[in-house]
Amino acid sequence: MIAEGQIAPDFTLPRDGGGDITLSALRPRTVVLYFYPKDDTSGCTREAQGFTEHAEAFAEAGATVIGVSKDSVKSHDKFVAKYGLGVILASDEHSDVCERYGVWVEKSMYGRKYMGIERATFLIDGSGTVRRVWPKVKVDGHVAEVLAAARAL
Repeated sequence: MIAEGQIAPDFTLPRDGGGDITLSALRPRTVVLYFYPKDDTSGCTREAQGFTEHAEAFAEAGATVIGVSKDSVKSHDKFVAKYGLGVILASDEHSDVCERYGVWVEKSMYGRKYMGIERATFLIDGSGTVRRVWPKVKVDGHVAEVLAAARAL
């Protein structure tokens, strides 16, 4: 997994609503980059709603919030419409960016092993350096913790 102090790997991915999002194009803004397993599942929905609920506070802190999953842009568009989400959702269908950030990992459920996204968040400063990493995120309380860290940059 990418560690604090490293330069965040740049990427360009298709995003909800059409078009692309490029990490380096957002400089000198702070970026909250969060990886989540799947659109419209309970934990992922709560996380996206939490970031949306605090979208204005993140903007005031100079931060852009981007959620990344392997879901298609069409899936992201449905997810955004269903819940009125206000964060950017990027589609990494081939898991290239997930692999570069180290969040594409072997998981286990009911004794069955499979590859999937480990929920993780990266706080990237205006120069592209990873300032904080939250691996294996637990949704409850996470958004508030990330917002506090973004405000402190």
